[in-house]
Amino acid sequence: MSSPSKRREMDLMKLMMSDYKVEMMNDGMQEFYVEFNGPKDSPYHGGVWRIRVELPDAYPYKSPSIGFVNKIYHPNVDEMSGSVCLDVINQTWSPMFDLVNVFEVFLPQLLLYPNPSDPLNGEAAALMMRDRTAYEEKVKEYREKYAKPDDVAGAEEVKSSDEELSEDEYAASDDEEIAGKPDL
Repeated sequence: MSSPSKRREMDLMKLMMSDYKVEMMNDGMQEFYVEFNGPKDSPYHGGVWRIRVELPDAYPYKSPSIGFVNKIYHPNVDEMSGSVCLDVINQTWSPMFDLVNVFEVFLPQLLLYPNPSDPLNGEAAALMMRDRTAYEEKVKEYREKYAKPDDVAGAEEVKSSDEELSEDEYAASDDEEIAGKPDL
């Protein structure tokens, strides 16, 4: 059981058997999506997020890469890319942990106890430190808008602006639609 690929398989099966909805991205076992429910006793409760997980070749000796696909308002999550502040997982990661730990311990702890002093979303961090009530209202607003349980399956990754459009996507784009109608 010392091979990383066997460990990857075992951890993935364990995650699937723990009642998490897992969707594979390709034939390999290195990239997949997991549905994650916001923890109770938090403004995220009732929301469902689609989490993109990428396992490095060195997993479990190196931590997985975790990112939110649908938007979430949180000081330690980049609002545009969904990247989670790596320190949260990397600093405490050990090969003794597995994927279930990520979804039952690391992510709930991240949402329950945000760290505004090490932000990826400076606006969320500033609002949290300045006005906790307003911050929680903004979290709930995002939860209602982007993390409805019915919408999560259809949540698609947002392409960053530096990714190129495929020929089909380029042909389908309409310059008038982008620029708007000319003033007459």
